[in-house]
Amino acid sequence: MDAMTCPQCRSEHAYQDGALWVCPECGHEWSDGPAAAVETSETSQIRDANGNVLADGDSVIVIKDLKVKGSSSVVKGGTKVRNIRLQEASDGHNIACKIDGIGQMNLKSEFVRKA
Repeated sequence: MDAMTCPQCRSEHAYQDGALWVCPECGHEWSDGPAAAVETSETSQIRDANGNVLADGDSVIVIKDLKVKGSSSVVKGGTKVRNIRLQEASDGHNIACKIDGIGQMNLKSEFVRKA
């Protein structure tokens, strides 16, 4: 394993912790090159139930009936949703959209497929 020097303080005592390098002298953390950058860009992509990459403005189809929380209405499987917006969400609802007859709502990408 090659010894890395800290890009901030040039210390030679840096060590690897998982995918990051850590400098014990200044506390700086960094990744070691383009391989880590490619890995993070691939994991930040939002994919549908079939593994296709989704983008803002795409149209998707709901693959199963979804109950709307706080309401008695249901989004039926096969409903086409146009012009989606992708968002980062900690609860997994990473698609913002407007569904005819229901209105604004958030969906999980695992319950849709690209149209």
